[in-house]
Amino acid sequence: MCLDLAQTTTQSTKEIHPVSLDTAQPPAADRPATPGGVATRTEHPLAALRRQLSLEEKVRLVVGAGLWSTTPVPHIGLRALHLSDGPAGVRGVSDDPAETSASFPAPSALAATWDRDLADEVGALFAAEARRHGVDVVLAPQVNLQRTPVAGRHFECYSEDPLLTGDIAVHVVRSAQDRGVGMCVKHFVANDSETQRTSYLARVDERTLREVYLAPFERLVHEARAWSVMGAYSGVDDGTTAAPVLEHRPLLTEVLKDEWGFDGVVVSDWVATKSVAGAAEGGLDLQMPGPDGVWGDGLLDAVRSGEVSEAVLDDKVDRLLLLAQRVGALEGVEPAGALRGLLDRVDVRETLRRLVGRSMVVLRDDEGSLPLAADDVRRVALLGPNAVAPFVQGGGSGYVRPQRHGDLAEAARDAFGAEVTVHAGAVSRLLPPALDLAARCTSPAGEPGALVELLDEQGAVISATTVTQWSGWLRDVPAQAHAVRLRTTVALDEPGRHEVGVGTVGRHRIVVGGEVLSTAEGLVGAEVILDSSVNAPVPATLVVETLVPTTVELDATVQAVHPVGYASFARAELVHRTPGTSPDELLADAVRAAAAADLAVVVVGTNEEIESEGYDRTSLALPGTQDQLVKEVVAANPRTVVVVNAGAPVLLPWLDEVPCVVWAWLGGQEWPEALADVLSGRTEPAGRLPWTLPAHESDVPVRDAVPVDGVVEYHEGVHVGYRSWLRLGRTPAAPFGHGLGWTTFEHGAAHATRSADGSVEVVVPVRNTGTRAGREVVQVYVEPPAGSPDRPVRWLGGFAGTEVAAGEQQDVRVRVDASAFRTWDTARGGWAVPAGTYRLHAGRSSGDLRSVVDVAVEAAPAGTGQPPGSTT
Repeated sequence: MCLDLAQTTTQSTKEIHPVSLDTAQPPAADRPATPGGVATRTEHPLAALRRQLSLEEKVRLVVGAGLWSTTPVPHIGLRALHLSDGPAGVRGVSDDPAETSASFPAPSALAATWDRDLADEVGALFAAEARRHGVDVVLAPQVNLQRTPVAGRHFECYSEDPLLTGDIAVHVVRSAQDRGVGMCVKHFVANDSETQRTSYLARVDERTLREVYLAPFERLVHEARAWSVMGAYSGVDDGTTAAPVLEHRPLLTEVLKDEWGFDGVVVSDWVATKSVAGAAEGGLDLQMPGPDGVWGDGLLDAVRSGEVSEAVLDDKVDRLLLLAQRVGALEGVEPAGALRGLLDRVDVRETLRRLVGRSMVVLRDDEGSLPLAADDVRRVALLGPNAVAPFVQGGGSGYVRPQRHGDLAEAARDAFGAEVTVHAGAVSRLLPPALDLAARCTSPAGEPGALVELLDEQGAVISATTVTQWSGWLRDVPAQAHAVRLRTTVALDEPGRHEVGVGTVGRHRIVVGGEVLSTAEGLVGAEVILDSSVNAPVPATLVVETLVPTTVELDATVQAVHPVGYASFARAELVHRTPGTSPDELLADAVRAAAAADLAVVVVGTNEEIESEGYDRTSLALPGTQDQLVKEVVAANPRTVVVVNAGAPVLLPWLDEVPCVVWAWLGGQEWPEALADVLSGRTEPAGRLPWTLPAHESDVPVRDAVPVDGVVEYHEGVHVGYRSWLRLGRTPAAPFGHGLGWTTFEHGAAHATRSADGSVEVVVPVRNTGTRAGREVVQVYVEPPAGSPDRPVRWLGGFAGTEVAAGEQQDVRVRVDASAFRTWDTARGGWAVPAGTYRLHAGRSSGDLRSVVDVAVEAAPAGTGQPPGSTT
């Protein structure tokens, strides 16, 4: 139900009651709860404001007012809160194409730094960008785990390991919220793949949930005091309750709110709310977007009828008011951010350029191939489809309109002072490129471009216009329009093979050259947004072989989509693949350029057709003919470096044949300059893999996450990522934690000391044996006592990084927290520490362990999880 504030306001004049409060909630144990997590012993500090609201106003507060905002209530001094997508930047809330954002590296790149200080800087960047865009809450970070390498949003996640994920996320969230900008941690919980993501049920046993998938969320509540958590589209079956996450009371209310003491707001993923009473009683606090949707239509009636208690609603309102107080949206109430108003001056470009350079991972570097001195390079050949068009950000929620677009060739010229040539060398895209209306098309009236007509339900023309620019979208289509028709004549001037067509979603009729290529009668709505099929629709195309210039008529009628919760649109991706250089000719040109160059840099990778929200990958292979390009360039020039421009793992069958291979991520707007910095030695590539790189697709422990009868079975249990690789005894192309850099390190024998809190400090002497300063990351892995039932072979217990000058030595101190030894005791419903001797392995990766120390640990009963013990 859409409510009018003027009809529901209980006061005709503005009356604000200033409140001074401590925003900290009492511990969960001191807050006995009624259904909905409502505190009964201690009144919420903002209850006085809530009592000034009518029932209608309270309902309006917990339903979004639009796509990105909540409802203001002026008479209590509450303005609207503004939320924005943000995994790799802060998009903002405007549809104005002129509004740009700083494009961050994909989150996996940040995790690859294994650097908590850099995570603090990224939190500050989020805060600065949010302020610039007028955003109060950023929908980030995503702390789902990289359970399978084919997951479509793999690049948006930090790691396949819960400890590394939690460490990086805690620092990002705490840093941003210290500056008065809220972060909404997502997607709670076990929403780790995209296939049928809005409907599948993740079947995860209780122990696996606690030890793996809930672990980052728990740390963000306890250590970062996250202000908001986003509930997932999908469902969870934990062995006791099977329900959509937003209706899963045992997880949302009993664990998140009551047990952990989360005092923030549970926000729905967009259009994820499927019920009124189920979600309200389950623990959802804010339906987004609004004002329509399930709650917009039914929550007020449910409260009036008693189906949902007003006490449950009041708890949600209290949480919304607390969030508003924290971000400074309540007039007369002191904001919570300790540093609000003291926001650091952030050099966005410098920070991003340094971050992406340091995140790059040297997978292989035979005999110190790089970096090369500038005077040693006169000619550089940049080769590969991603050298021509770098892929700097994945599709979906992580996409922003970048402030700038760097040029890789220009960056390389600046770095080396050399002649630089660029050749594609291979084909990597499957879909045809966009049709150039201005250059090739004529409307039915003989004007340049295409005729665009809005049609009503009977097919009558509402309006018509001729356009010469077409993005593939028509936005904000009026409600009376049921379809959009595009007509144009396409000039096929070049002899050879042309491919012309249209990609769309929903009801449509596509005719090209008089041939009906595709029709559909089914109407679509928000689901095409949620599954991202609207972003890259596969076009229906006509192939035309011609020896002389000719034309072809294009006539497409597509649905005007009016989705619940989103702005209306029509989608028609007009495409045209022209005759061009064959793959063999592209390859030959690149090989000739490589042979003539002092340095060949082959940039291979993925693109937005491959890595995106909404769908999972079907293969780990590099698309197109890129593998062949690498092999032939290496044969032509032994001084070759291959740069992998991808977010998620891809197969590199030539890895052992190339002198130097650098994994360079999806690096955001500063990626070209950062890559040039790394290749020329200006920046040390200090990255370490936050996931495992497979050598063969058949070795991957979880090859896909395709639901079977609507269920995704988490069959590997606690053995996620590298833990499964160790358990199965398989050898990857590069293990979790691997990374070389431009220098070398030697580790001495580790020793350890125990603290009174049960943690262990592992000290490892590290010597830089190379000729350059560099950053080393010491990783400590925990091996359980012999005979431990179904525990991982080893798991990450802690890590620490340090800068070491050439020839110098430093002691690196790694804290292994007491919680690293614990396991979830399902029978007793609590954490426990099995007694025994744990082995702590220190090294450079999960596959390169250089020293070991034993720790004798006494048993801790279920519910404590604090391991007393001694070290030997």
